[in-house]
Amino acid sequence: MKRLVLPFVFALMLGAQSTPRRVAVPDDVLVERDITYYTIQGQRMGMDIARPKTPGPHPGVLLIHGGGFRSGSRDSFLPGAIQLARHGYVAATASYRLAPRFQFPALIHDVKTSVRFLRANAARFNLDGDYIGTAGASAGGTLALFLGVTRHTPEFEGQGPHNEFSSAVQCVVNLYGRSDLTTSYGGSRNAADVLPSLVGGELPWAHKEHLRASPLFWVTPSSAPVLSIHGTLDLNVPYTQSVALHHRLQSAGVDAELETIEGAGHGFKGADAERADHRMIEFFDKHLKRRQDAHTIVISDHGPGGEAIIMGWPSGRIHWRTPNDRGHDVQLLANGNVLLTKDPKGEVVEIDRSGKSVWSAGKAQGLERPLSAQRLENGNTLIGDAAAARVIEVDGSGKVVWNLDFPEYKTASMRMVRRTAAGTTLVVMQGASRVFEVNAAGKMIWQFDSGKARSPYQAVRMANGNTIFTLADPGEIIEVDSSGRIVRSIGGSKGPSRFGWLSGAAPLPNGNLLVADYTGRRLVELNPTGQIVHQLRELPYSIASISVKP
Repeated sequence: MKRLVLPFVFALMLGAQSTPRRVAVPDDVLVERDITYYTIQGQRMGMDIARPKTPGPHPGVLLIHGGGFRSGSRDSFLPGAIQLARHGYVAATASYRLAPRFQFPALIHDVKTSVRFLRANAARFNLDGDYIGTAGASAGGTLALFLGVTRHTPEFEGQGPHNEFSSAVQCVVNLYGRSDLTTSYGGSRNAADVLPSLVGGELPWAHKEHLRASPLFWVTPSSAPVLSIHGTLDLNVPYTQSVALHHRLQSAGVDAELETIEGAGHGFKGADAERADHRMIEFFDKHLKRRQDAHTIVISDHGPGGEAIIMGWPSGRIHWRTPNDRGHDVQLLANGNVLLTKDPKGEVVEIDRSGKSVWSAGKAQGLERPLSAQRLENGNTLIGDAAAARVIEVDGSGKVVWNLDFPEYKTASMRMVRRTAAGTTLVVMQGASRVFEVNAAGKMIWQFDSGKARSPYQAVRMANGNTIFTLADPGEIIEVDSSGRIVRSIGGSKGPSRFGWLSGAAPLPNGNLLVADYTGRRLVELNPTGQIVHQLRELPYSIASISVKP
C-alpha cells in the first residue's frame, strides 16, 4: 500500500503544535468531519473519522491527542487518521474535556464514551466493532493507556450514552504517555504545571488522586496488549515512565512491547518517526487485523445460556446459535446442519441454519434423557440415553435398528457414546469411572477404568488405535493403548498446564486436540506435546461437548 509523505507518528508530533483546517484527502479514503458523539455540561464532544473506501468491515483505531491535558485539538490528528485509513483502518480522532475546568476522571469518561459511540455506529462507519484499538501521544498516551487497563472497571464509564456497548479496546499504542503520576515529576520540565490541574492538587496534598489517575496502578492480567514507544531524552515525560509500565504489564502476564528510541525527545523526527510509524502499524496489524479462522466448530453450552453455538476457531467469533435447552451433546454435520441433544426434553434434533427442525427422535424411540448423539456415516444416528442406560441406533425414518442395554449401569451417569471407525462403540460411564468398548453383537471387547472419582466424560478413538479420555478433578487428558497402558498425559496434578473439569474433546485436522474445560470456562487447543497453542478464556459458557466441521 502506498504511503503518504509524512510518517504517521511525525504527523502526530506536528499535531501537538498545529491545527490543520484543510487536509488533503486521498481518493481511496472517506473523511467525515465534526461528528457529535455526545454533549455534556453544555459542551459538544466531536469526532472526525477517516475510513477506507474498500469493502469492510474494517478494524478501528481511536486517536487521542496530547497537550498536557489542558490543550490540543482532535483536528491535529486527522493526517494520522487518514494514513491509518490507507492501511485499512477506520480511524477516529475525538475531542475530550480539558483541565483545569474538567478534572480526572472526566477525560476518561469522554474517551470511553467515544469508543462506545463507534461500536454503536459500526454499520454506519463500516467498522468491525470486535476490533478497536487506540493510540495517544503524551497526555493522549495516558488516556489511551487508561482505556486499555480499565476495560473491565465500571467506575470509569461515566454517564455518556450507548452503555449497552463495551468501551473495551483490544490493544493500545502509548506514545510517551505518563503511566505513574506519583513519580512523573522527577526529570520532567512540565509535570508541576500539568498534573495538579488534572487531579485537583499538588502531589503532597493530593497523593491519592495522583495514584488513582495513574494507569500503572490499574494494570491487571485482563489489561489490553500495549506497545509503548518512548525516547530516552524525553524532558517532559521521562523514559522511565514507559519502562516501569512495561515491567508491570509483563509481571501481570499482559502482552507488552517497548520500543526505545535512543536519543529522541518528546516527539520523533526523521528516521525515528519512520521507525515508530512502522512499529505502530505492525502492532495494530498484529492485534486488530482479523485473521482467517482455521476451523469452524460448534459447542454445546450446558450452562444457563442453553445454546448450541457455531463459531470460528481460534477467533471465537460467533456465526450462528440456537437454543438447546441446556443439552449436553452437539455435532456439526457435513450439510451444515447441527445435530444436538435436548436431554431435559428427551429429544435429539437436527436443525438447519434457519432454526427449523428437519429430523428428530424422542418419545417414539423410547428416549428418556438422551445425553449423547452422533450422526454416523451410514446416515443413522447413534444415541446414548443416560436415564435408561441404553444405546440405540436410529435410521432416517426414526426406526430403531440396533440397541444395547446396560441395566447394571442405570445409576452410573452414562455420558458420551461414540462409534469408532472399526464399527465398535465406545461408552463412557462417568459415575463408574469406566469406559468400555462393545462390538455389533453387544459383546464387551475392551474396557478401561480411569480411577476413583475421575469422572470421564468423553472417549475418542484416535487414528493410531489409541484412545483419548477427558477426566476431572483435576482436569486431565490421557491417551492409552490397546493394552490399557497410559502413553500420554496432559494436565493432571503435575503437568505444566492445569485444568478443572475436562469435558468435550475433538481432534483437529492438523493433529492438535481441542478440549473444553467445563468448570474453567475455556476452550483450549493443544499440540501433540501438550503445549497450549490457542485458548479462549473466561467464556460465558459451560461447554459440555465440541464438534469440528468435517
